Amino acid sequence: MDLTEIETFLALAQELHFGRTAERMGLSQSRVSQLIRSLERHIGAPLFTRTSRRVELTLLGEHTRRTLGAAYTDLRRSYDEACAIAQGMVGTLRVGFLGCLNGPPLTDTVVVFGRRHPACDVVVTEVAWRDPYSPLRNGEVDVLLTLLPTDEPDLQVGPVLVSHGRVLAVGLDHPLGERESVDIEDLAGWVLLDGPAELPEALRHGFCPPFTPTGRPLRRGRGGSTYQEALHNVATGETVWTTHEGLFRAYRHPGVVHRPLSGLPRANGALVWRADTENAKVRAFTSLAARTVCDRAPAPARRPA
Repeated sequence: MDLTEIETFLALAQELHFGRTAERMGLSQSRVSQLIRSLERHIGAPLFTRTSRRVELTLLGEHTRRTLGAAYTDLRRSYDEACAIAQGMVGTLRVGFLGCLNGPPLTDTVVVFGRRHPACDVVVTEVAWRDPYSPLRNGEVDVLLTLLPTDEPDLQVGPVLVSHGRVLAVGLDHPLGERESVDIEDLAGWVLLDGPAELPEALRHGFCPPFTPTGRPLRRGRGGSTYQEALHNVATGETVWTTHEGLFRAYRHPGVVHRPLSGLPRANGALVWRADTENAKVRAFTSLAARTVCDRAPAPARRPA
């Protein structure tokens, strides 16, 4: 029995229309008719009644749809599982993320990956801001969505999934909170929160540079091993925090406001993983993530004629 005959029969049994079935299968209508007639000859009786207006299943056709459909589903499942094993797409893929980067690009990728690779379980875990790379290095996660820049020789940097504008977080009564926007040059003389002591230096300097673009020194004060602790420090002191919009989509503090901040690059979040443990699951996930971001990107505006 030809597998194409079975697939075409099941499609026609669902569509009950030769034209729609042909379009769905990527075949001509004459080829669909040929395959159905061939299957009916093999079985020995009609599976459909056809008129100029309607296509309906016969009683035998309905019985065949149920029994053959279940068998085909099992066959496809076995085939897909065999392919997954051959390609290394089995077991568990552990995905870590910084809480400030959680959102549709990551969740969309996880959902689609799970549908495409049902033999591979995806476990998603939030990692600590103070030490984002340790879960990768100790094997707790296989791939991590983290903030850039990343200057770690043992880690491979993949596609950027999110990009957020920069903001300045200040206490409710802070003078800078009265402004509509703030430039990085305005922060000389204020104490900038630069995060926990364990934060990698490249990431620390990327978000809280030691100097403004014109060379004015910036005072930095460490504090807060979590995002909520950092917000608490901002709310209760003179410290200001050069962070990004994405953080305020996930976290709030009643004593903190944020204002647009210019003079610093956007906050980009990318997938990273250990170069020495890269495998088929990691490659498939990161490739899918890159395509997901491209699919979500708005189409370029057309120029007027």
